[in-house]
Parts: sequence; C-alpha cells; structure tokens
Amino acid sequence: MTDLELRQRCHTILPGQRQPTPAATFAAMAAWCEANEVAHDTYGEGALIEAFENKIAKLLGFEAAVFCITGTMTQVTALRLACQDRGSRLVALHPTSHILRHERGNHELLDHFKALFIGDAHRPWMVDDLRAVPDALAAAQVELPMREIGGQCPSWNELNDIKRHCREHNIHLHMDGARLWEAQAGFGQPLASICDGFDSVYVSLYKGIAGLGGAVLAGSPAFVARARAWFHRQGGNIVHRTPYVVAAAMQFDARIAAMPRYFARTQWLYQVLKDYPAIAVNPARPQANMLHLHLPVSRERAIAIRNQVAEEHGIWLFGRASHAALPEHSVVEWYVGDQLLEMPDETVRQALDLLVQGF
Repeated sequence: MTDLELRQRCHTILPGQRQPTPAATFAAMAAWCEANEVAHDTYGEGALIEAFENKIAKLLGFEAAVFCITGTMTQVTALRLACQDRGSRLVALHPTSHILRHERGNHELLDHFKALFIGDAHRPWMVDDLRAVPDALAAAQVELPMREIGGQCPSWNELNDIKRHCREHNIHLHMDGARLWEAQAGFGQPLASICDGFDSVYVSLYKGIAGLGGAVLAGSPAFVARARAWFHRQGGNIVHRTPYVVAAAMQFDARIAAMPRYFARTQWLYQVLKDYPAIAVNPARPQANMLHLHLPVSRERAIAIRNQVAEEHGIWLFGRASHAALPEHSVVEWYVGDQLLEMPDETVRQALDLLVQGF
C-alpha cells in the first residue's frame, strides 16, 4: 500500500489543510464562477485575473503584481531581472533556500544567476552575514518563514536592518513569501509593513491558500511587466489561468482571515508538547503556524511508527520524515491548518501518545 492510499484510509489527519475531492473542488469552483459571472481570461487578460492581481498587489503594498504558473519560474525570473539591472550575477541565498534544495539547479542550468550561500543552515541569515560578503551582490533572498528550519523568521528589528542595508548598497531584496500569509501572525504586523523595503515578493496560491497551484509576483509596474515577458519566454504563457485563479480567489479572504487562529492553535500545541519531552521542537517558540518535531528515532523507524498508527488507529501523524544531523534521529513537519484547528484537544494528545509509545 502506498503512503497516499494509507493516508486516505485514515479518519484523522493531523497536519495541513483538509483536501476535498476533485469533484467537490470543481463543483465549488463552478458554483463560484456562476455566482460571480466569471469569464475565462485569455493569455492573462481578463477581469477576474487582473482584479485578483491588483488585490494582491495592494494587500502587499505594491503597485503591480502578475500571476505565474509556478513559484519555481517566478523566483528565478525575479532574481534574473535583478541581476540584469545591477550588472552582477551574484545572488545571496540561504543554504536551505527552495531554489537550492528543490529546483534541480534551474538557476545555474538555465543561466539565470550565480548563487552565493550566506548564513548558517540552522538559523535565518542576519545582516552581518550580508555585510561579510566582499563581492558586489545584485540581489539577496529572504524566505519568510523558513520552511526547512521549522518556520523560523528573523526578528522584526533584524529584518529591518536587512532592508536598510540592501537599500543603502543597491541590493535588490527579494522575498520568498510562499508562506508569507503564515508569517504575518507571528510578526504581528500588516502584510504591507512586512513587505515594505522589499523590491519584489513572491507568494503562493496553493500552500496556505489551498488553491490548485500558481503564484503571484509583486513589484514595481516596470519590473512586473518585464517578469511577465520572461514568463512567456519560459513557457508560462498558458491560454487560461482561470482554474488556478478561481480556486484561490474563491477562498482567499477566508484563508487569510483564518491565519491568526492557526497561529493561536500552534501556540497551544507548543504548550501541549511540553508534556512530551522526548520530542524536541524547532523553533523554540512559535513564529508561524508550522513547526518541526525532532524525534529520537531513525527516519525508517519514524515512518514505521506512522504507518502502524495509521493502520491500527486510523490516525495520520505526519507526511515526510527526514534524516536528522544526529544518528538515530529524524525530523517531521507539522503545518497547523484546518485539521489541527478543528481537532478535539484529546485527539491531539492521543496522537502524540501513540507517537511516543513507538519510540
């Protein structure tokens, strides 16, 4: 039995958002389209998509924004343009950047830019890490929050120091905001205030928003226009964006409004986890509605525990498990979404009891 099949058999799933069936999703989209008299866009031109792009631009404090079919295409394009503008091919990236970890060398193989690692792999990079670079940087990328290290963020003061340094040294500051919606509650600041000082911001339409896919890049009108042309050059000029925009737009406001509740539930979960000292939590305090659990068992054992609990109790504890730095340890991720928000407290504790019993 595959992991997907085993997960689908479970009546209780801890991490993430609920996943309606395709039939339910498409029916909801059809009803929303009918109620809102939605017409297809044609190559990105149409009332719905243009209004949605403008809505996100305004929310983030920018003049313009453009839809792109994938975040992978979005980010390297933004950084490529920054390099063109500044006559340098160097971009500062954290060692855990999505570009480095999950995009199969696209920045190098497609000749977008040269990556320069900065900072420590286990914490957000700081302004001093940027100051230590002797070379002329075209751009620097900040991920908010940093998924690969449990959802950590720089402090508000440190983030403002980074913004100031980049502005003073003509470094294009780009945000990987795939989970920016999740970071807002942790910062306790408006989205536009978080984005202020960034030259470009990428946000996802399918992670916290739970759409079908797609991304949006926000920036100046001239920068966005150039990005739109580069998306076309790379095969991103699909004829109808309507399904992706509808799937995000129809639930966008509700998802954004739920983020503070997800964060409050994450804070509650941290208190509960104090009763399970065998599990180490990263980060040490909640900074977004996600966290990593460091388990005192190997990756293989963690997966075996997950599968046994799923088969015997119908509870899905986590998805991916990763090797940890220490031998016979592993790391799993919890995204606190609809599932954990609406789950009875005693069910969460039961799941944790079953997890630690397998150690």
